[in-house]
Order: sequence, then structure tokens, then C-alpha cells
Amino acid sequence: MSTRELVVLGTASQVPTRARNHNGYLLRWDGEGFLFDPGDGTQRQLAHAGLAASDLTRLCLTHFHGDHCLGVPGVVQRMSLDRVRHPVYAHYPASGREFFARLRYASVYHEAADLREEPVEADGVIGTGAFGTLSARRLDHGVESFGYRIEEPDGRRMLPDRLAAAGVHGPQVGRLQADGRIEVGGRAVALDEVSEHRRGQRFAFVMDTRLCEGVGALLDGADLAVVESTFLDADADLAAAYGHLTAGQAARAAAECGVRTLVLTHFSQRYDDPAAFRAEAARHFGGTVVVAADLDRIPVPGRR
Repeated sequence: MSTRELVVLGTASQVPTRARNHNGYLLRWDGEGFLFDPGDGTQRQLAHAGLAASDLTRLCLTHFHGDHCLGVPGVVQRMSLDRVRHPVYAHYPASGREFFARLRYASVYHEAADLREEPVEADGVIGTGAFGTLSARRLDHGVESFGYRIEEPDGRRMLPDRLAAAGVHGPQVGRLQADGRIEVGGRAVALDEVSEHRRGQRFAFVMDTRLCEGVGALLDGADLAVVESTFLDADADLAAAYGHLTAGQAARAAAECGVRTLVLTHFSQRYDDPAAFRAEAARHFGGTVVVAADLDRIPVPGRR
């Protein structure tokens, strides 16, 4: 059975605390492992979560503030130390090529892993595969920043009762899915007769930003959305000044965009009560709210 879950490796913003590591999020999506914004200590957090460097297939950085990228050297070197055999693709704002080069070669090591850099120049699709599409959208922060979105292609859900009524069974089901139409007992059976449309799953990753057009584009219809909520609404002026969201803003955006499960994270060290973030978000968002904690495992909601 395929696994689709978010493994939270860290939830602090600029300053880690005793309870919160710097950022880090690994999305396990079938055979893919998307590592988003690995801050300092990510390699150790992966070990605590029971994950390995070989689980990674893509590295996605939203921007080059330290709490979102200082874990890159350890992760990249561990990939070579463990002789990861498959290519790993690295996506990051193209304006930060020099910063990524410094992180990638921060110290002496034998480079054995196949890390393929694919800097993000503009909005749009930046990767495709069996998982679907990976796209980026520009956000509004103090430095160039992009959010990420994964979108699975739509498909068909086979309906057992209709299959039985049409006399379609066994290998015939596979042929029908492949060809769209087969002949059974002298009668043509079309795929539409025995199945229904199934929307592909969608994941959004929105880090340091003010509210902007990119936030809505990323969140649109997301089944699972990870959204920074550095501040509470009482400190909305600080959020605007430093290019961040409040929990209330994140929740309102999620509600407007039809998000199913909202994961709040990237909390300022000034707050010590996670329940305050949940309460503020719940006033605006009627779906599932998760106030992320380090090493949480959050499943992608099942298909509807």
C-alpha cells in the first residue's frame, strides 16, 4: 500500500527552542520523498523520525534565510555518505545559486550522490513524475521566495457493483482501464459506465510570506496544506513588517481556498501556548487544524 504522509522535522521559526527544532518537513508521497526547507539539525531529526537519506528524491527550498536552509550541508553530505543511488533534484530560488553552492560545498567530503540542481526562475511547473506535477509560485517575503504545490492527475474510481452488472471481472478490468472500452458477451462496455471521476490529491507548502496572490494559487483545493503562522493576530503589525502570516490569516486563506486539512507551523519563540494558534485558526476555518509539533506524522486525507 502506498504511503502519503507529512513527517514534521521542525516547527520553529528563526530561533529554535528546547521543544522546537528549526524547520524541516518530509512529505512521503508513494515512492517519492519531498524534503522542504531543512533548517539546522534536520539530519538528526530524520534519524529521530526513523527516516534515511535514501528516502529523499527532491529537495525544495522556499528561500535562503537560515532557518529554512542551514540543514542542507548535513543532508547533502549524508546522501553521499550513504551512497544514495537515485538522482535527487534540488529546487530553490534561482537568485540564490551562490548560496546553494556554499551550502552544498560547506566542507570537505567525497561527493558520491547524484544531486541535480533545478533552480526556480518563475511561476509554473518545475517537475513531473509518477506523482503528478510539482509547481512553484512566488510569495511575498523580504527576499525572493517560492511556495510549492504537488498535484496528482485526476483519475477514475471503479465501481464494483456496476462492474459486476456489466459482467466485467478479473483481467478485463485492467483492459477496460487501459483501452476505455471492451466487449463483454457481445456487448460493448465503456469505462464511463462502470466508474466515476476521482480528483487527484493536492498538497501545498506555503512558508514565509505576507498574503498575496501566490498563497491562494498554492492553497486552491489542497487536501493537505502546510502554512506558516509565525504570529498571532494580536501581532499582525509585526507579521506584516517581517513578511509573515498570522494564524488567523492562514486560516482565512485556507477557508477561502477550500483546504481540507491545515497544518500550522513556523512559530515564533515568543509564544509558548500552541493551543492559542488552534483557537485562532478555528475561528475562521472549519476543516481539520493541526498545530504541528516536532516529529508529528500527519496523513494526507483520503480521496473523496
